[in-house]
Amino acid sequence: MKNCLRALLAALCLALLLPLTAAPAAAKALDEILRYTVTVDVNDDATLNLVYEVDWKVLDDSSEGPLTWIKFGIPNKECRSMTALSDTIDKIGYYSSGGSYARIDLDRAYRAGEVVSFSFALVQDYMYQVDSFTEGETVYGFTPGWFPDSRIDSLTIRWNADKVIATDPAAAPDGSGYLVWTTALDEGDRYPVNVTYANDAFAFDVSKSIREEEQGGSDAGEIISVIISGIVFFGMVVGFISLLGRSIYSVTANFASSEKKITRTRIEYYPVCQGCGGTRPDGANNCPYCGRSFIKSEETITEKEIPPEERKLRHITKDGIYPYVSSPNTYMRVHVVPVPVSTSHRSSGGGGCVHSSCACACACACACAGGGRAGCSAKDFYGTNLKLRQLTLRRRTRGAGPEEGEP
Repeated sequence: MKNCLRALLAALCLALLLPLTAAPAAAKALDEILRYTVTVDVNDDATLNLVYEVDWKVLDDSSEGPLTWIKFGIPNKECRSMTALSDTIDKIGYYSSGGSYARIDLDRAYRAGEVVSFSFALVQDYMYQVDSFTEGETVYGFTPGWFPDSRIDSLTIRWNADKVIATDPAAAPDGSGYLVWTTALDEGDRYPVNVTYANDAFAFDVSKSIREEEQGGSDAGEIISVIISGIVFFGMVVGFISLLGRSIYSVTANFASSEKKITRTRIEYYPVCQGCGGTRPDGANNCPYCGRSFIKSEETITEKEIPPEERKLRHITKDGIYPYVSSPNTYMRVHVVPVPVSTSHRSSGGGGCVHSSCACACACACACAGGGRAGCSAKDFYGTNLKLRQLTLRRRTRGAGPEEGEP
């Protein structure tokens, strides 16, 4: 009897470890984001008007089917309104499973080689922190929704410059009253920005000041549930592994790790404002009097490009802005992003799933496993309780024929 139990435990343990030891499979990109622009305006009540404009190219329509809908990450659940701004959006709605999202149903199915351009607008609340960093100042933290399996060729964030004290990273004025950040991102990369105002700039409400547990686009209860589930699962795995001995554990265990991706930017400031002549306050990117940028030049550098006399700067691996000793008004900004490194099987992602965060990055689970761009309508996303056959019949009664591949 004991031998049977041991064999059963060993078989169960190996079954649990099989997903961890499977050979990694290369995931083929389904989509590419050619252009991704977010324009931000602060309302008098301190809510944000967010306008998203996206050019989305379909690379593969066979693995997951053609692109018919997109799950697009938004900052948090306090979305006051959501409006489609382009004819390419047939329907748009809020969805909260696993995070905060805009569910975007497109006007038709888009196939490999096609580009769909769409835009939509949000009014977003609970986006700032009052007196959390500096007394008398309020900081908005914003990270546009990121794409775990699609590259972004061009990301642009445009933020209304009115009453802005400082930004991090530094933003450049575009001549039309907006501060602009531009970058390109690989799959899964994120680009957080912080924008600082005086506490009396808008009607900031201390009761709406976000806390750490509220950031990331997921409810605290969901986060706690995921953590507890993870602890229980790993406890079971470790328990079963210990029964088989350390030798099996050392051969079969396969845990993900991460490495730091460090971006270094050399910034040179004007000591006085080139617009009004005001002296630059310590740490300021923009003139507090006229709003003009103090930045004279800004360039991304490698560790090897740091001059020998600034040897100490080469060893810095924490976020922050650090002064050059040899060059006045010159600093190095360090931005660190943890990049997961795993030998386990990579999910295909599906391109239609976008993760979002507010002031901190939180990787939320995709509601449709494997991306699921095609076929998720059968899961009754909008709670209509209609069967797929009924939806097909309704479409036909409106005079539209079935999409290719539908029964």
